[in-house]
Amino acid sequence: MSLALPLAPSDRIAVIGLGYVGLPLAVALARSGAGAVTGFDIDPARIAELRQGRDRTGEVDPAELRAAGRLALSEETAALRGQGVYVVTVPTPVDAAQKPDLGPLLSACGLVGGALAGRPAEDGAPIIVFESTVYPGVTEEICGPEIERVSGLAAGRGFFLGYSPERINPGDRQHRLEAIVKVVAGATPAVAERLAALYGRISPAGIHLAPDIRTAEAAKVIENAQRDINIAFVNEVAMICGGLGLSVHDVLDAARTKWNFLDFRPGLVGGHCIGVDPFYLAHCARQLGHQAEVILAGRRINDAMGAHFAGRIAAAAREAGLGARPRSLVLGLTFKENLPDLRNSKVVDLVRGLEAHGHEVEVHDPRADAGEAAALYGIALRPGLAAGSFDCVVAAVAHDEYRRLDDEELARLARPGALIADIKGIWRGRALPPGRRRWQL
Repeated sequence: MSLALPLAPSDRIAVIGLGYVGLPLAVALARSGAGAVTGFDIDPARIAELRQGRDRTGEVDPAELRAAGRLALSEETAALRGQGVYVVTVPTPVDAAQKPDLGPLLSACGLVGGALAGRPAEDGAPIIVFESTVYPGVTEEICGPEIERVSGLAAGRGFFLGYSPERINPGDRQHRLEAIVKVVAGATPAVAERLAALYGRISPAGIHLAPDIRTAEAAKVIENAQRDINIAFVNEVAMICGGLGLSVHDVLDAARTKWNFLDFRPGLVGGHCIGVDPFYLAHCARQLGHQAEVILAGRRINDAMGAHFAGRIAAAAREAGLGARPRSLVLGLTFKENLPDLRNSKVVDLVRGLEAHGHEVEVHDPRADAGEAAALYGIALRPGLAAGSFDCVVAAVAHDEYRRLDDEELARLARPGALIADIKGIWRGRALPPGRRRWQL
């Protein structure tokens, strides 16, 4: 396909959405010298904190922010006008019925469409590339028409579409943006080549050029669905091992000595990727008249683990004679260790499950924001661990702060005769303070 208009120069880039994905991308582009980069977010508080050199997600440290000298930050929509490339990195959650919620994505399309409205033809046709996880067809069949509607321009003439799925693993200091192969696709070969050159500046691990946008969309959505299914298998094994009186960790230690055993661990699977993306794939399957049996079975298992763990811990507490209303402390609320992110945390299911079994539950998390915990889940976080003497202490999230608790600190939290429930296995193999009982997977 020939271009009706020349592609706009790519030396002006806007990254829309400055969360776990967008901010590291914007910083990397600015440091690469790819062009003048504008980082845009609709949250003025987010822009204000970044201007102060602070990233509450922990993905970019203050020194990296300072080093990104060519990165402009703005919450003003006027800053989006005149860009050559727009990179959309907004979240794609699910609604209460576990159906794809494209609201944030469509809002971003509206912002881009508004920025393109009235754009002079001589400025060339910009590229709009999406990094948000979607099911195949969303970029071209939903996002493109929405940008057309708002801008008055035609896709393939006034602007061009691209897709390059994000693969960042929040909190993972090894598999950072520059260490991950970047999948890139464009509406035309020329667009794909332009995007490959742009991302190539920040992706020394390499570029994989997908044949079309739908292929790239499909590749992304199956990545996290595959991981979800593998964790669901290990979680189901943990249920079986519990019934047999075996430690699933001991079983996995033995199994992973085989060269081709897949090393997945049991636990609570939430967050804004693994806990969400399978529903996008299942939704796409339903549109084709296919019921996604394996995908949804894995999600059902993982969604049920909070209640399952709560039931097993409550049973162990009864066996320990801790009474009808044991005081319990849950350590950790975020969806993943060493992160502040509370979105779609399955620890909440554990807390509610323990409460349903009669436990009086308090929650501590040194990484989480207390205001956000209250707003999202109605949970008042304990300000510290100075006072304790609980009947039951539950290690739900493997924050480094909990791994480092010494015998004296642990004994202060768990009274003599208390149950210490170690879901994550962070104290596995460690002798507990005298008089404390152990429960673990």
